[in-house]
Amino acid sequence: MSTLQGPAPLTVTEATTTQGDPRARRTRASRKAAQPVDGRKVKRSGLLTAVMVVFVVYSFAPLFYLLVNSTKTQSSLLSTFGLWFGGKFNLWQNIVDTLTYNDGIFVQWLGNTLLYVVVGAGGATLLATVAGYGMAKFQFPGRRAVFAVVLGAIAVPGTALAVPTFLLFSQVGLTNTPWAIILPSLISPFGMYLIWTYAVEAIPTELIEAARMDGAGEFRIFFTIALKLLAPGVVTVLLFAVVATWNNYFLPLIMLSDPKWYPLTVGLNQWNAQATGSGAQPIYNLVVTGSLLTIIPIVVAFLFLQRFWQSGLAAGSVKA
Repeated sequence: MSTLQGPAPLTVTEATTTQGDPRARRTRASRKAAQPVDGRKVKRSGLLTAVMVVFVVYSFAPLFYLLVNSTKTQSSLLSTFGLWFGGKFNLWQNIVDTLTYNDGIFVQWLGNTLLYVVVGAGGATLLATVAGYGMAKFQFPGRRAVFAVVLGAIAVPGTALAVPTFLLFSQVGLTNTPWAIILPSLISPFGMYLIWTYAVEAIPTELIEAARMDGAGEFRIFFTIALKLLAPGVVTVLLFAVVATWNNYFLPLIMLSDPKWYPLTVGLNQWNAQATGSGAQPIYNLVVTGSLLTIIPIVVAFLFLQRFWQSGLAAGSVKA
């Protein structure tokens, strides 16, 4: 009997299974299609790997610098190599000194930052979610004009609005108060636009109409149905707002003159400025340690909220 050329012959089990079973034949065909053609393996790009390594090193180098130099004293910080450990391991003492320096002003700055983030970023996320959902699922006169205004607001950088905002707030007596930071933080045109575009596809109109036919009101539909389907978009907007408010520097710098209302960004810069001028008192080790403590809440927020980034939450909610 002559030997057949081509793919390897089926075993008895495979022949018995695939005979008369279209699904099994398709499965075997897909396995053969997934195999390398002519025995060739998929090549990996060495250049792309090198580029990614450079990006990883570039991203983690500042964090490594903070971690290493937070373990040094003021003298060893200036006399040893910046990207490696040296001298006495002083991390715990640096943390204690940072939290207690100047009657614990760092803790007060941390509380101010948390206040601005919780009220400002949380309020911005809520307003952006409600407005974006309304723009996506309701028709009303002037909708196109609102869309143009939102796009225009996204194009304007926040630093360009800082001085006009300061002049406006100074007229109503809100400068040097927490409201000077919280109120501007409540506006997030990009967050509204992101929720708007996400809600168009994430919330089927048929689902809303079915809920209305069952007698559900608009508020109940929003809080029990729409908000759950918008969870990935809401979390994304929340993280953007939290990072923007946490790292906000220029607005608090011009709005606040009393150190007791400073956020961490402005407060640490004030510590850093102590190294210049007459009677300089450099505390670079506390500045570096304070910067390390500052990024910990942001890292925790990312690790906690990343589980909400899920897709396909509405899959199967609409019957074809």
